[in-house]
Amino acid sequence: MPWRVFGMLLLIAPVVIFGISLVEPMSSGSLSARPQLGAPPIDTSGFARAIAPWDWQFPRDHSAHPDFQTEWWYFTGNLADESSGRRFGFQFTIFRRALSPDFASSSSEFRSNQIYFAHFTVSDIAGGDFHHDVRYGRGGAGLAGAEDQPRWRVWVEGWSMRAENDAATAIRIQAASDDFAIDLALRQVKPPALQGKKGLSPKSAEVGNASYYYSLSRLETVGQISLGGARFAVSGHSWMDHEFSTSALGADAQGWDWFGLLFDDDSELMVGQIRLTDGGLEPAFGGLIINPDGSTRQLDSSEISIRGLD
Repeated sequence: MPWRVFGMLLLIAPVVIFGISLVEPMSSGSLSARPQLGAPPIDTSGFARAIAPWDWQFPRDHSAHPDFQTEWWYFTGNLADESSGRRFGFQFTIFRRALSPDFASSSSEFRSNQIYFAHFTVSDIAGGDFHHDVRYGRGGAGLAGAEDQPRWRVWVEGWSMRAENDAATAIRIQAASDDFAIDLALRQVKPPALQGKKGLSPKSAEVGNASYYYSLSRLETVGQISLGGARFAVSGHSWMDHEFSTSALGADAQGWDWFGLLFDDDSELMVGQIRLTDGGLEPAFGGLIINPDGSTRQLDSSEISIRGLD
């Protein structure tokens, strides 16, 4: 499946860019974006929806929000080997999906109304290689889950992201496949940046088509990447997004592109766009400037232009 490459014309200093285009056209045929982007089932009654601003409490809100149907924790980063300068990128995401709003107690520890799945990738920039793997698990019998006591942790089988201190400003993420792995320590240097309207991020004009969304936009990162039997001591920066919602997109949404940029003046920028079936863009979704001191400024969609180069 070829990925469309997007470029952005920026009159600013050099940056580190984390980018994702969540749904792209296949070389032939068509693919609906809605299942991949958190489309609601026929009946979402019983689930909470993102309507009013959220009363954010950290570190509690780093953990799961099971009253909502869909949730994800999304880490991306650009790292370099400390001795050779060899560059790597990584992405590690855990998704939670509720099968029903209620859970009937059961004597079986395997029974759960929560499903978790995880994506893990490493990009070897010098080698031109892209490594990826996926895991699935039900939220029972310790196979997968999320907890906030004694500290925040989310996991799928042996892959995990967890707080290393009570304030959750130190985070460790670990994931391993057959021939590649990461073991990284991340340190938060800015407060959580609330996306949208105080963390309520609208995805269309319809009330409730929104998510609760914040970012940890600059995470100092050190650790180890293993690739093909070789181990690299790496350092760099990472970005973490956490979103939860029940129904987030309008019926005419086709795809979603997202960029996170880290500038060398210690500011960051998130920009995104939701592509519509008529070829237009959703005006409700915009971006965020995060200043060096952690203060933020929202960007309206009219202030953003993303142009495809290839």
